Amino acid sequence: MAGVLVWAETQRGEPKKIAYEVAGAGITLAKRLGVPAAAVIINGGNAADELKKLGFSTIYDVQGGPFESYSSEGYAEALAFAGESFGATVFLTGATALGRDLAARLAARLDAALATDVTEILYETQPLRAIRPVYSGKLLAEVELLGEQKVISLRPNVFSAAEEGEEEAEIVSISPPDPDIRARVQQALQAAEGVLDVTEADIIVSGGRGVGGPEGFKIIENLAKTMGAAVGASRVAVDEGWIPYQHQVGQTGKVISPVLYIACGISGAIQHFAGMGSSKFIIAINKDPDAPIMRKADFAIVGDLFKVLPILREELSRVLQN
Repeated sequence: MAGVLVWAETQRGEPKKIAYEVAGAGITLAKRLGVPAAAVIINGGNAADELKKLGFSTIYDVQGGPFESYSSEGYAEALAFAGESFGATVFLTGATALGRDLAARLAARLDAALATDVTEILYETQPLRAIRPVYSGKLLAEVELLGEQKVISLRPNVFSAAEEGEEEAEIVSISPPDPDIRARVQQALQAAEGVLDVTEADIIVSGGRGVGGPEGFKIIENLAKTMGAAVGASRVAVDEGWIPYQHQVGQTGKVISPVLYIACGISGAIQHFAGMGSSKFIIAINKDPDAPIMRKADFAIVGDLFKVLPILREELSRVLQN
């Protein structure tokens, strides 16, 4: 293997949390294989300066009109071009909404082996192998990547973030050929200022049918604000129009791996558990002691969430102030 190339995802010119996690996995893999690691930043403003001390030998900075907004064709072409310049045989992205789309397009572009939503890389194996959840997280599959080139997307909040060192990467500006883009982004709607992305949050407080309506989410949001957490929701809450889709967790929403997941008024259908089952610690609050989520939780509170959450918030506020 000649090298490992990482796509460092950015947002509004800043590296996202997943960029540091993918960097950590990529640099670790490169060290185990005895090859260099490089990163690609596309339309990332000054993000290269923030990542240059993580351990990469080179950071490829892609700018230009075709890359001002995301497109799978454009970004795949940029990564393929950078990979050819660097001699990369392994390409890593985050398994975010954009990363999953990009990984599939890039694998098709390169005719490469593909492993998606990976939770572990078996660094010492030849050929390279990875672990990924299947069947809504009921099983873990060990995938063997046999292609000469390999594309892997990594589940957020699973891999350790890269740490800064002393040596700085060389920043190289590149201009890939204009890609054949068949669909272009005309408008990007930005989430409200200060709203945390559930895919990157370490703590998530989620509400379901039990919150009763959009007004019921205020108590969820208050607890989340106290804890510095993101707000999540079940599909029922989103389908009812109580909260926007960007908060939906589950098989038809976003797959998450937070350190702490607090499920409030959520029954715990298998479709929801498929999205949050890899949470490291789960707390469930529900009036029904027989709700499926109660059996899957590390800690369960049987009670009315409208009585429990204010008490929980008050106690947490006191602890955090001290």
